[in-house]
Amino acid sequence: MLRAIIFDLDGVLADSEPWWNQIDAKLLSEYGVAYRGEYHQNVVGVSYPIAVEFYKKKFGINAPAGHMMKRRGEIAAEFFADRVSLFPGTKEVLQQLRQLKLRREPPVRLGLATSSVSDSARPFLDRHQLTQFFEVIVTGDEVERGKPAPDIYLRATDKLNVSSDECLVVEDALAGIAAAKAAEMPVVAIPDRRFVNPAAYEKQADYILSSLKELPSLVQKLRGVA
Repeated sequence: MLRAIIFDLDGVLADSEPWWNQIDAKLLSEYGVAYRGEYHQNVVGVSYPIAVEFYKKKFGINAPAGHMMKRRGEIAAEFFADRVSLFPGTKEVLQQLRQLKLRREPPVRLGLATSSVSDSARPFLDRHQLTQFFEVIVTGDEVERGKPAPDIYLRATDKLNVSSDECLVVEDALAGIAAAKAAEMPVVAIPDRRFVNPAAYEKQADYILSSLKELPSLVQKLRGVA
């Protein structure tokens, strides 16, 4: 039985992917690097430590990883505070999922598991009045290993007190899909066609949608909702 849906934030609810190149460009400029987003696909959806280590190696940056991660979080918080918006219909979709008519089944529970750190993710959720929808929120700084490791999704299931096969993960990035699969969870992919080829997701995800707005219908089918 499908008991819970766990959402990624960046690229699923938050239309943040267009901004990450600017966030990382500002970060890398502090280390003398002129970055134009040419490695976006290498860091999309991964944890802060993985992204930072990638940049350090690629650009030969000799700086403490911890300091770079701290600055990346601070810069991201600035962008999430007043520039990043929601995808159209996000609130309506979350409300629909909470109001599905059920046949002798408990309501579907909603959780969120994001690689973004708490200082940027939680104020963003509060500002857009999304926090109320989620029983559990896990951010990237709460787990030792970030996506594509399964830790963040396993932490979310522990907090929701459900098993992996009772969850459905909603992701946009291949690294996030890999994390969910490593946690043995079925995955819905919503590829951002501005940045990726959806064909690359066909063998990775269990379901592929064109928009978040299609999710309630899929959940109804999976739960046998009238």
